[in-house]
Amino acid sequence: MKTFKTLALAAALTLAAGATSAAEPKNWTPPHYKIYAQVLSDEIMAHHPELISVTFHGVPPGLSKVYTMFAGSYPDRIGNPDDPDDVMVIETGVTILDSRWHRTHDPIRKFVPMMPMHDASGETIGLLVLAYRNPEGSGKTDMDFFKAATELRDELQKKIPSMNALFEPAK
Repeated sequence: MKTFKTLALAAALTLAAGATSAAEPKNWTPPHYKIYAQVLSDEIMAHHPELISVTFHGVPPGLSKVYTMFAGSYPDRIGNPDDPDDVMVIETGVTILDSRWHRTHDPIRKFVPMMPMHDASGETIGLLVLAYRNPEGSGKTDMDFFKAATELRDELQKKIPSMNALFEPAK
């Protein structure tokens, strides 16, 4: 009975956390061409070796309430439905600083800021998720990661004329 309760609790916590299963279908299919958002993602990764990953999330043009990852450093995840915390950042504009301090299954220590993404006019258009390396003994604080992420996000904003521009073919 104890094993059943443990499994039931684990299942309930997984559902409550909004985790998506590997078998869950994609909710969006990217176009056959590389989009501008993917170019931006690739540029960020090329210029920021301190990052493990970067992902862009939001509702693709022409859709309603279809929150998805639409560009990023893990192309196989593009089109995955967003988790509830992703949607919360997009809809409310809050920032989440996730130290991942209890995630012992992750082989790499990391710090993950989840921040509203803005276009050049300052309009919130989605979510930017950055995963920073946080090696043992780095001495970096939450504020260090927050400042770095905010600076990166604010520089990115200048390169985004609009949400629709993120989905245009790469030049």
